[in-house]
Amino acid sequence: MDREEPTGDLDTATCPVAKLDFVNLVAGFGEASSAPSQPANIALCEHGALAIGDAVMVNTRALADEVLRNPAVFSSEDLVEQGNTLPLIPLNVDPPNLVGYRKLLDPLFAPKRVEALEGDITERVNHFIDTFVDRGSCDFTAELAELFPSSVFLGLMGLPWDELDTLVEMRDGLLRPGTKEMTNEERSAIQRATALRVNAYFDAVLDERLADPRDDILSLFAALEHAPEDAEGGQRRLTRDELVSICFVLLTAGLDTVTDSLTCMFAFLAQNPDHRRALVADPHLIPGAVEELLRWETPVPQVVRWTRQTEVLGGVTVTAGNHVMVNIGAANLDPAEFDEPTEVRFDRDVNRHLAFGGGVHRCLGSHLARRELRIALREWHRRIPDYGLTPGYEVTYLPPLRYVPDLQLTWPT
Repeated sequence: MDREEPTGDLDTATCPVAKLDFVNLVAGFGEASSAPSQPANIALCEHGALAIGDAVMVNTRALADEVLRNPAVFSSEDLVEQGNTLPLIPLNVDPPNLVGYRKLLDPLFAPKRVEALEGDITERVNHFIDTFVDRGSCDFTAELAELFPSSVFLGLMGLPWDELDTLVEMRDGLLRPGTKEMTNEERSAIQRATALRVNAYFDAVLDERLADPRDDILSLFAALEHAPEDAEGGQRRLTRDELVSICFVLLTAGLDTVTDSLTCMFAFLAQNPDHRRALVADPHLIPGAVEELLRWETPVPQVVRWTRQTEVLGGVTVTAGNHVMVNIGAANLDPAEFDEPTEVRFDRDVNRHLAFGGGVHRCLGSHLARRELRIALREWHRRIPDYGLTPGYEVTYLPPLRYVPDLQLTWPT
């Protein structure tokens, strides 16, 4: 879809009007909603684009693609606020600088490398299932969804099991600091203090890996700080600040999005027994089920860019420097892209959803996330095929990423 040309002189900007602090941006922080977001997103899809103050929200697949695939106009640079004192690499970096970072990071999460982790990931998810399978019930969020992806991160980075609580605590301090009773300033203070702690943590581990290299990602990173400028493959030397920043982003992205996806997927399956039984009867459906539930649930419901020049999107003008909110949840329900978008079909032949974003900033860990989700669904349904919501429990969702904070499941023993 071609962008509409704004009338008059073309305004430009070199930075966003404000950073996006998702922790404090969401109205009614911590307030749960029992209603899924799909009905609202279906309605929004019909509007194309909406003005929200000085920002614009785009809701169709065509407009989402236009924004995500044009980083020269719709920028990610220096946009997201997570209490960080260093740039968020590669999250807040645009081309051409982004290219070198992705050249380093993409191979670390390539399909073949992720496939080699199959056994380790399988062992880790069963480690957590073992702790509650005989009980007949669990808090799925606290006992599996919040711990399992973090444990996979431990293995990937070469960190020991006993660091699990530390990583989870740091993740929560960055993404869900404090309580809903606190002020924005109090939550931000927790986030900033946690960010400094994360930086110090990875700085110390990189020192350890430099002195005692191992076969893990952190050792590879440590070596890059002292790599020759003409290193094999053209990879340039990275500074310690760059390496710590990359670790910071991998921590937040790798630990939280799979957690959110697991809670949404299992909440759906617990409430839709026909879909659950289909997976039990035919585990070959699981890869398609993961893709379809990513589309339907869209745990990362929005991504944000800022525009370097005044643009018109869907008939709505956004002036230079202001934000464009890409409603991924609505774009994933666009009937122009998906046949019968309100039907959850595990055998959907074509499923070009945007749950992992799009364009140059498409999630670099998407292959790993898919592998974790597939293994979790496979192993859970192999061991606990018949389950549902605990009687009296009502599913609720919390922002800013869509997740179920306390999913209570029960099964016969």
